[in-house]
Formats: sequence, structure tokens, C-alpha cells
Amino acid sequence: MIEVREPATERVLAELPDAGIAEVDAAVAAAKRAFEGWRAVTPSDRAALMHRLADALGERADDLATLEARNAGKPIADARGEIGMVVETFRYYAGAPERLLGQTIPVAGGVDMTFREPLGVVGLIVPWNFPLVIASWKLAPALAAGNTVVLKPAGLTPLTALELERIVLDAGLPEGVVNVVAGPGSVVGQRLVEHPDVAKIAFTGSTEVGRGIAAGAAATIKRVTLELGGKSANVIFADADIEAAAAAAPMAVFANAGQDCCARSRVLVERSVLDRFMEGLERAVTAVRVGDPLDEATQMGPLISAERVEEVSSYIRDASVAFRGSEPDGPGYWFPPTVLAPVSNSDRAAREEIFGPVACVIPFDGEAEAIAIANDTVYGLSGSIWTRDGARAMRVARAIEAGVLSINSNTSVRVSTPFGGFKQSGVGRELGPDALDHYTEVKNVYMATEEAE
Repeated sequence: MIEVREPATERVLAELPDAGIAEVDAAVAAAKRAFEGWRAVTPSDRAALMHRLADALGERADDLATLEARNAGKPIADARGEIGMVVETFRYYAGAPERLLGQTIPVAGGVDMTFREPLGVVGLIVPWNFPLVIASWKLAPALAAGNTVVLKPAGLTPLTALELERIVLDAGLPEGVVNVVAGPGSVVGQRLVEHPDVAKIAFTGSTEVGRGIAAGAAATIKRVTLELGGKSANVIFADADIEAAAAAAPMAVFANAGQDCCARSRVLVERSVLDRFMEGLERAVTAVRVGDPLDEATQMGPLISAERVEEVSSYIRDASVAFRGSEPDGPGYWFPPTVLAPVSNSDRAAREEIFGPVACVIPFDGEAEAIAIANDTVYGLSGSIWTRDGARAMRVARAIEAGVLSINSNTSVRVSTPFGGFKQSGVGRELGPDALDHYTEVKNVYMATEEAE
């Protein structure tokens, strides 16, 4: 059995059967049987079913948000926002079945045309930090393109995915189109990666695990989409609105207790405004409300597990702690918002993805050094640039090696725009129109039209 614990209380929230290879094989077989029927559903009918699924999720939004908040330890306001994004994602991709457009290409002797065909059975492996919303980023475009899926949620946070499977059937999607298998990654995930009837793996998680998935998928030439780690830079120039940048910086790191691959955990500050920025940052950090995820006032909840607390703690034992926020007493996997300063970009805390509420403040002198420090990492997922100089903002945005950047903002994700990273932050793109490219194959068809002599 899998024991699912509530991070804020450490109590067992649910016990579930622990799936293994037999359950994966059964789910893949069900998805394979359902594939031909699902791909044959007319585009308008598939779109209507996806709208019905969005409606059904919207009707269950409050229950799903509460379950996500309890299971993942995230503030209820954040959980509501995420479930709202789940609904929005299915609505967005409900428009895709009727817009999977091909091309006609001028050629001699006939007509050449392209079609976007579904891949078949797709394996979706999703993490514990944003359980249902990241599942929707993969599931919605996969279904819109005509694929069937086997979804493996994280063992720590499987509850909303299992609810989703029931909601899918209630919304009228055929049995076998969506299959959820909850079990350990070393068994369930590995079997999906190696299964000969799985055409593609879409994975979100650590870079280390992503390497293993890429290697395993190579044996059967599976398509892969990998959304992996990050060590994103929040670059603040002296001409920026320093007060606004300082006020916004904490939740760019500490949202979801820092368990976010987009966390702007390297805060690069131009040296001439460092003291002023730090004053504003300390006010903002000490004001962060850490506590019960179901309390409407809470801004940051606990870490996901005791193991996470121990791992995050290891980064600050020998580091220079500038200041810290608060944490509750009593049970729960709590860790206070923590700012390390000054930090060199060569320090361990600045090199590795901590995946916890720890920010590293790194001073810089001038635009060239800011770009060099921002790019001095194996990762390249997200980042921010704060400046009032529009030309500088565009120069730096073009120079930073990251897939998703914001100017005078710390946002990374929108349903209608592509999301993904450079370097070891991943392969492929999710969300927006680009996601559909990764759930279809381009088929080229040539038809001769010249009369036979």
C-alpha cells in the first residue's frame, strides 16, 4: 500500500494500492484498445467532449483545490488558482481538434500535402509539486491530438489524478482513453518508458531522472518531452524600480515553498543598489505568512516531506544567512523563507537546484557581468529582468540562455504561450500552440495529377 501523508500535519491522508508492472501493462493495453476509436472521433465531437471535461472539472473545482492543498501542502488560494488553470487548459485545447492544420506544398507533377497524425499511446509522468495542473498541461494536448494516455502521478501526491480519472469517465470520454496508475517511479515509470506499445513519454521532474528517461526511451526510439530542473536568475539593474523588485522577489522564490523549477532562486543585484534592495527584501521576506494551507491568509505552506526538509537544510549549514522568515511550531514539514547573502555563483547553493525556500543574493557590476552570471549554470528554464531601460531589457532577454523570461515581472506560465527550457532544463515545449507539435507526427502525402501518356 502507498501511504499518502498530509505535509502540514504529517498524518496519513489516504492509503492506496501500490501498482506494479502488471497494472501498467493492463493500462497500456486498455489505452491501445481505445486508440483507434478515439482517433476516429470527429474533430467537433472530440472538441465537445473536451469542453464537457472542462465543465466537469469546473464543477468539482472547490473539492479538487482542497484535496490538492491538503495532499501537496500548498496554500488554498494557490490551489484554487491551479485548478482554475486546469479548467482553462482543457478549454484552450478543446479548440485544437478542429485546428490541427496541415499544408499544401507546390511540387511538380501533382499535389503534396501534410497531415498531423496522433502518436498512439502516450505515457505521462508528472511530479508532486504541481500535481494536477502539470498533468493537464500534458493530458489536454495529448487528447486533443487524438492520443490515448497512461498517466503516472507522483507517489506523494496521487489523489487529484485519481479523481481526474473518475471525472473523465463521468464527462463521457470513452473507457481506456485516460488511465491513471499510481506507483513508484522505479517500477511504474520505468515500465512506461520501456514498454514497446508506448509511443511517447512526457515527463516533468528532476534533470537526473530526466537523463535516465531519455536513455531508456532511446531503446525503442520513443518521442520524449522533458521539463526538468532550473536555477533561474532574477536580474535587478540599478535603474529598476528597486522597491517593486524587492517586494516581488520573495514569492518568485518562496511560492510553493520554493518547490518550483521556475523559482528565481538566484537574485542578481547590481552592486550600487545592493544595500537598498536588501532592506526592501528583508521587509518583504519577514512579512511572508507561513502556515496552515487551508488558512486563506497563508502565502507559503510546508515542504512535501521530512526528506525534503533535511535536504534543503543541508544547503544552509555552512552558508551565510542574511535573514529568515517565520515557520509554525508543531507537526508539519516546515522550513522558513531563507535568504543567503552574499553568495558567489560558484557556491553550492547557487549551483544546485535546492527545491526549497532558499534565495541566493549575488552582486554584479554592469550588464556584461549580469549576463555572464545568469548564463553560468547547466540550467536554462526561466528568469526575470528588472530595468526601466527598454533597449537593455531586450538585449539582456536575447542574451540570457533560458526558455521563459519576464521583464519587470516574475511570471513564467500562461496556458496560451509556450513553456520549456534551454540546456539541461529540458527538451520540447508545453502549453500554447507549440505543445501540439509534440503529440503529433507530420505525415507527407503526394498525389500525382499528371495524365498518363
